[in-house]
Amino acid sequence: MTVTEPIVRPGPDAPPPAPRPPEETRVALRRVAPDDIGVALGAAVAGASFAWVLYGRILPVSGWQGYLITAYASFLLLYAIATRMRLDRVAASDRVAGAVISTGAALMVGTVATVIGYVFVKGFGRMLHADFFTATQRHFSALSADGVAVGAAHAVVGTFEQMGIAIVLSVPLGVIAAIYMNEVGGRFAGVVRVVVEAMTAIPSVVAGLFVYAFFVISLGQGFCGLAAGLALSVEMMPVVTRATEVVLRLVPNGLREASLALGAGEFRTLWNVVLPTARSGLVTAVILGCARVVGETAPVLLVAGGSAGMNWNPFSGVQNSLPYFIWVNYKSPSDELNSLAWGAGVALLLIVLVLFTLARLIGGRAPGESGRRKRRRATAVAKSLTPEPTS
Repeated sequence: MTVTEPIVRPGPDAPPPAPRPPEETRVALRRVAPDDIGVALGAAVAGASFAWVLYGRILPVSGWQGYLITAYASFLLLYAIATRMRLDRVAASDRVAGAVISTGAALMVGTVATVIGYVFVKGFGRMLHADFFTATQRHFSALSADGVAVGAAHAVVGTFEQMGIAIVLSVPLGVIAAIYMNEVGGRFAGVVRVVVEAMTAIPSVVAGLFVYAFFVISLGQGFCGLAAGLALSVEMMPVVTRATEVVLRLVPNGLREASLALGAGEFRTLWNVVLPTARSGLVTAVILGCARVVGETAPVLLVAGGSAGMNWNPFSGVQNSLPYFIWVNYKSPSDELNSLAWGAGVALLLIVLVLFTLARLIGGRAPGESGRRKRRRATAVAKSLTPEPTS
């Protein structure tokens, strides 16, 4: 009895194993090499020394401004020569351009930090007094005795009320104008864009004169917080419009096309797709507009009138604000009022810094990008809906 083995026919070749993806390696790019730092420091010391010899000993001139300019020019020249001896022409030019940009950025940051630090040193202690946010100037004058309560509560209230009026008037108009230029279009879109750009370049005092001539004089409404809000809205609206238009342009066209392909109309696409996608950018545009006009002084000086007491009604009677408060009290011969003006300057500076910080935090995300909290919530929901693997 013979046993026959089964015939095994060769099958198709098995596919080769998939190659393993290479492991990710993170390379830390050093933007400034240590030897470049040494060369830059040496060139700075040599440039300062050369300027001291040239400017103070050889040339018949003096002054620290000229010395700094001569030292900086000497530094750039020596740094370019030292870098060219080590690297090629393109790399040397890149290093010199980087040095110019870095020193310019450092000068700008140093200037802003100096202004902020000086204002804080002069007025931060005065702003911490309890009377600053609770008292007004109604019962205080330059001849008042010591101990009389004086503060800037009326100016703080007036600033926030006038800014609220400007937001209510300018934000809807600015967003509608941006939607018309970017989403609707038409024969007048170019005209609206030119008008908005022209309004951006209008001096703030012109806006104040317009409101003064039309609202205060022609309509006979008199000085009030509403007039100041109108003047601020004239300055705020083009800023909101320009920023909103830029944000709407960043929304991908694929979202609009997908919505229209699913049968949604243009208005529904705008309301349910475009605007929610650009929500963070729209908020940033509003905050930037507020920060742009919160410190405007010229329009408020012309139409608000200014008052020494509290006025909660912006539609009737003169009203104060922080810019007007600073301008009036800084000219006063009273040291108490001078310190109060510096305190108001610190308060106004803090408002601007908070607004710009919020704009930076909110505007750091791209249109449609979710925040960190929303991403964590979406991840938790996805994990809860994912079935557990069976053993």
